[in-house]
Amino acid sequence: MAPRDSTYFPTFSQFIESVNSAQYTEYSRRPAAKVADDSQFTAMRQYIVDLYEGVEVVHSFVDENGQVFDCIPVEQQPSLKGTSAGPADPPSAPASPTALDSPSQGLRIQPQLRSDRMDKFGHAMSCPPGTIAMRRITLDELTKKENFQDFFRKVPVGEGRHPRLSPTPEITPGIHKYAHAYQVVNNLGGHNFLNVWDPGVGSQIFSLSQHWYAGGSPVQTAECGWQVFPGKYGTTQPVLFIYWTADGYQNTGCYNLECGAFVQTNPNWAIGGTLSPVSVFGGAQYELEVAYYLIGGNWWLYLGGTSASNAVGYYPASQYQGGQLASNATDIDYGGEVVDITAWPPMGSGDFANAWWQFAAYQRDIYYFPSSGGAQYASLAGVQTSANCFTIIVDFAAPPWNEFFFFGGPGGTTCT
Repeated sequence: MAPRDSTYFPTFSQFIESVNSAQYTEYSRRPAAKVADDSQFTAMRQYIVDLYEGVEVVHSFVDENGQVFDCIPVEQQPSLKGTSAGPADPPSAPASPTALDSPSQGLRIQPQLRSDRMDKFGHAMSCPPGTIAMRRITLDELTKKENFQDFFRKVPVGEGRHPRLSPTPEITPGIHKYAHAYQVVNNLGGHNFLNVWDPGVGSQIFSLSQHWYAGGSPVQTAECGWQVFPGKYGTTQPVLFIYWTADGYQNTGCYNLECGAFVQTNPNWAIGGTLSPVSVFGGAQYELEVAYYLIGGNWWLYLGGTSASNAVGYYPASQYQGGQLASNATDIDYGGEVVDITAWPPMGSGDFANAWWQFAAYQRDIYYFPSSGGAQYASLAGVQTSANCFTIIVDFAAPPWNEFFFFGGPGGTTCT
């Protein structure tokens, strides 16, 4: 198959044919390949075959950075395929503590998929009714891992971690750096606005801004935000991502729609797809409104608002196997994370928190949904684990800020 950044568009049938005929000897010689041996390659190839078996692709397109998305029937996504269950009906999340919509601060990022958008091949960047967009998983992406199971981990080295609740020490010490803010409180999720940047992640691993709703030991999470992860997505632009784990990032968890976990119901968002535009130093700030809400046995994700029409999909609480997130979370957490081993990438905009508006990254209008019902503004405690590289300032102000924080920093090699 031709490289995805060429002028060649691989149809779905051509893609599947190339997977079926792929050989370990060919892929192991590719420059980015790390796959350990033929048995791991076979597991990777079989995963793709199983993922798409019986799936009817009705339309395909590429995003701005060449990632291919296939429009598939809602009931054929990994979380529903092979079951008789249909998707749940989306509910609305509780109103904000003021019962008013948040006034505008930055410019809102719109859903990526709209009928008026065309890709470079002239294909509509939208999906027909009754379908959702699923990012195409390729052997080129999988074989960047030594082992098949590493594909599902949040990070490609060491272990995935929650910034506060994961056990220590880490298998590979020091790879995660955070500037984040948390509150220990029983909750059914929460809400805020994240402004979106494109920090320069070169040879490092990733940089992100996200929500964590967490609890239990080992920790369980439901996560969402934006992430710059060139080694995974093949782009230096921020992408929309989700993640979950039921056992401290050990044997459960995956990104996006890459395992049978998240049920997507909304066709307007491409999970794993590029977010744009991004914020400008000293200029326009672009924001993504994000919320999670546990109701009816599902952790619903909302983007762009908290009404039922803004619901994107959900993690069934049953996948937490009777653990803490099967009933509620005990920790709300927001902020930035970067991952590397020796030289950490910038976080947020790359400026420290005290650069403030139009220069530093922020999250604002932060509230949570108490287990007792309704919504309550957060009262967060900020943590900066490597203050010489990344900082955070938490405060409260009049609308549209309410509970907010600025965070970030340039990274470097001295992030102790």
